[in-house]
Amino acid sequence: MTRYIHKLKILLFTLFLALSMNMAGIVQAVHADGIRTTVYILSAALFFLYANIAPLTLYPENKRMGGKRLKRLDKGASLLFYAGLTMTVSTIWLIRLAFCLSFENMKGILLYVLAVLLCLCGGGILLCNGSLRLFASSLQMGIRYRLALLLLWWVPIVNLFLFGRLYRLACMEYETELEKEELNAVRKKSECCHTKYPLLMVHGVFFRDVRFFNYWGRIPGELMKNGAQIYYGNQQSAASVAECGQELAGRIKQIVSETGCGKLNVIAHSKGGLDMRYAISRCGAAEYVASLTTIDTPHRGCLFADYLLQKAPERLRLYLDGKYNAALRRFGDDSPDFLGAVTDLTAEKCLARNEELPDSGQVYYQSVAAAMRGAYSARFPLNLTYDLVKRFDGENDGLVSISSALWGNVYQELHLKGRRGISHGDLIDLNRENIREFDVREFYVNLVNDLKKKGF
Repeated sequence: MTRYIHKLKILLFTLFLALSMNMAGIVQAVHADGIRTTVYILSAALFFLYANIAPLTLYPENKRMGGKRLKRLDKGASLLFYAGLTMTVSTIWLIRLAFCLSFENMKGILLYVLAVLLCLCGGGILLCNGSLRLFASSLQMGIRYRLALLLLWWVPIVNLFLFGRLYRLACMEYETELEKEELNAVRKKSECCHTKYPLLMVHGVFFRDVRFFNYWGRIPGELMKNGAQIYYGNQQSAASVAECGQELAGRIKQIVSETGCGKLNVIAHSKGGLDMRYAISRCGAAEYVASLTTIDTPHRGCLFADYLLQKAPERLRLYLDGKYNAALRRFGDDSPDFLGAVTDLTAEKCLARNEELPDSGQVYYQSVAAAMRGAYSARFPLNLTYDLVKRFDGENDGLVSISSALWGNVYQELHLKGRRGISHGDLIDLNRENIREFDVREFYVNLVNDLKKKGF
């Protein structure tokens, strides 16, 4: 019943907004006294101003749930909705008005031009207001939609499709986030991610754990909402497996010593999984690690990396190595080693290391592997590397093949129906993108909850 009442409110709100935009009363009031005309103009202007400041939102749940960002998102989507609906109503009204007014004198022509300008200005204000709110609050718009809006907002027809797409994106984002909040509120008391041992999240190659751009996107926040205690590996972005493994072993011993937690559950992505296996098998970290979950880790290496290193001229390899190392020193790496990191990802190096690094009987090992459906499944640069990796390694996530990523006591392959697939970046929420068929945050909640059920 509440939903129907809210829909009725939206309908009435739209009608009043349309009236305030096309000023039908002004056209009719020209035959009335000046006071009535003035009252109508002021009333219409005040209602239009109010509608832009505090629009009636599309979702009644807005009042009781959702933070400031979601409320802005809802209001932005609502304004786009009202813009589209009121401009449709205004267009019908203008067509009707064309048959009612007399265009034989200047007065009729001016009235019609005034009506058209008011409708265009009113709709434009609503669209701009809604778009600005979405700019400030939407995480799903991305750079491409923001650029498209800035460059194409004035192009007829194209802008209508663009605003319609933005409206659908905002609604999908709001509904997804609201559903997530409701789910977390229901399971808050259970603390389904409060494991016996804290979590250590280990990043992959060419990235660092930084404060303002978390390598793991929205995943840590979702886990902490459900009771998880999280630490980060903080190893260098690009160094050999041996060097990063030693850093991680020191980090693990530091956390255990400072917190008294005894052990840690480690979740490692990409090369981070190789670094952790080295820390466990060679650097004395085994007694401090309860479980190791590797995500898209090239345990058997990447044949395409062997190929690229063989084909690339030595001068080019040294040039890239020097440039990258110089850049990463500025971001905090003590001794970055670009070539050392890349070389340790080759199939030759990984297969040799697997013989030298047997798994520890003290640690529970499991792995996750994902696959894209095609080059269109991911953004740059994974859309460019997918076909190359497929040629050498087979089904892959844009960088790592499924056959290389599976390791341990338990493993799972992630496939999606349809065209989308899951990329190397999707599994760490790199783009903060809501994928309809795959909720990455919920995937990690279930992963950690499973560790809890296993006693870890």
